[in-house]
Amino acid sequence: MSTARQSIRDHIAQHGHHLYLVQAGEVPRYAYTIGLLNSVGFELVLAGATTFDAEEVAQVLNGVAAACKREGADLAQPLVLDGLASLGAFTLQEVHPTWVAELMLGAIDHHGRADVRTLQVVPDTEHWTLDIPDLSEPWDAEAEPAWAGLRQPWTQVFPPDAVATTNLDALRGERVTEAARWEVDQWELFAGPGPDVTPDQARMVPLATLLAIDPTLQPVVQLDVGRALWRDDQGGDWQAWG
Repeated sequence: MSTARQSIRDHIAQHGHHLYLVQAGEVPRYAYTIGLLNSVGFELVLAGATTFDAEEVAQVLNGVAAACKREGADLAQPLVLDGLASLGAFTLQEVHPTWVAELMLGAIDHHGRADVRTLQVVPDTEHWTLDIPDLSEPWDAEAEPAWAGLRQPWTQVFPPDAVATTNLDALRGERVTEAARWEVDQWELFAGPGPDVTPDQARMVPLATLLAIDPTLQPVVQLDVGRALWRDDQGGDWQAWG
C-alpha cells in the first residue's frame, strides 16, 4: 500500500475521516472528506468559497462532519457550527454524480466504488463567491465556466498556475476596474481602488478563475510586465494607466 493511502487510512482511524485539499490551478481550490461514507452515509465537499482560507476550509468541513455525526444531515436546515459563527451558516445539498466523478477521485479510490454519495457544503450569502459551483446540477462548462478545466484542455496563453491578487468585492461580482501585471505569471485585479483593499479583503486566486467569472478581463492577459490598465465601473473600455 502506498504511503499516501496508508496516511489516509490512519487519519480515518484516528479522526473518523480524512480531509483532502486540492490546490487551485486550472480550476478553483476545493476540499473534500474521505471516510465519512462508512459512518454517516456520505462524503462532504466544499468547492471554491475563496472567502475562506485553507485553515477555515478545514474548520468548516470538520465542523459540518461533526454535526452530521451527531445529528445526521438535514438538507433543509442551515448549520451554524459550534465556535465558528463568524464563518456564517451552511446548507447541504446533494452532489450530482457527474461532479462526484470529477472532484471526488480520492474518495472513489478509497471506497473502491464510483457511486460515492456526496453532499456539497454551501456557504451563506454573506460568504458567497462566484467560484462556488452548483454541484446539484450536472457538470456543464457553460453553466460553471470557472470549472471548465476539469474536462476541457488548457487553451490560455498564460500557464495554469498564473495567479492574481484580487479582492472579495471582485469575487462577489463587482466590476474589476484596475489591472496590473507585475511579474510574468502574477497580476493584480481589483474592484475599486487597489490601495483601499485591506489585507482581510485580499485574496490570491488563479487568473483563470477571474477570466472565467468575467471574460471582459481578457485584455489584461496581454499586458506587458510592469504595465497597468483601468476602466470605470459603468462598462467603459480599458485604458492604459499613465
